[in-house]
Amino acid sequence: MILLRRLGGPLFALNPDLIERAEATPDTVETMVNGNKYLICEELTELTELIRDHRARIISIAETLALQPPAPPAPRPGGAPAPRLQDVSHTDNPVVPIRHREA
Repeated sequence: MILLRRLGGPLFALNPDLIERAEATPDTVETMVNGNKYLICEELTELTELIRDHRARIISIAETLALQPPAPPAPRPGGAPAPRLQDVSHTDNPVVPIRHREA
């Protein structure tokens, strides 16, 4: 979410992925994919920088999470072993784990 200020109004949070277009007429008008329009105080160049920074933060966080080793599994109550995935490599629709598991 990015924080914007409505022209003559309060601060609000907006999902930049739902912006269809933004125009400077001379005030900045955002048109959302559902047709809603917002008149905001930020200039068009400032809006594009906010969107760029927002998306860069998302990519940075995703890369950081991808580089971290997975957390060890939590102990199960009563010492029961964790259920194992069945070997389905011989079927037409194999299950592909998202992360490697330590044996």
